[in-house]
Amino acid sequence: MKLILTLVFSVFTATAALAQTEEGAEFDAMIFRADEINLNELKWKKRPLVVFADTPNDPRYIEQMEYIEGRLSALAALDVIVITDTDPAAQTDIRRKLRPRGFGLVGIAKDGSIFLRKPAPWHVREIVRSIDKLPARQRELREGSAGDS
Repeated sequence: MKLILTLVFSVFTATAALAQTEEGAEFDAMIFRADEINLNELKWKKRPLVVFADTPNDPRYIEQMEYIEGRLSALAALDVIVITDTDPAAQTDIRRKLRPRGFGLVGIAKDGSIFLRKPAPWHVREIVRSIDKLPARQRELREGSAGDS
């Protein structure tokens, strides 16, 4: 009997670990470096949320990424992907286009327009509220889709 219970427990533990790994992998695919992605390819598909800093050690950058990583599922439901750029010397296309000064949080709508520009970290709750006010998001809500448009 102990052998059967041990076997059943092992199967459930392995299944739970696999599910966590797959979920973690899904969310890892939500965060990209600016040199890995082209904003034009995201138009009408995703809502980029760009986090800029002059160094990855900037306390505001660290705080913002903690907020984001703590609520990735809420952002994923709204078709948000996160793009980070912490190297001004690299002069990525995204940095040249958005021209941040030090730390910056920039939200881009599916149509490519900027809907959010903040010089300080923002909680995901406020980011989600801003997204929910966008016309495309309002249409998604009326049509009953979670984030697909």
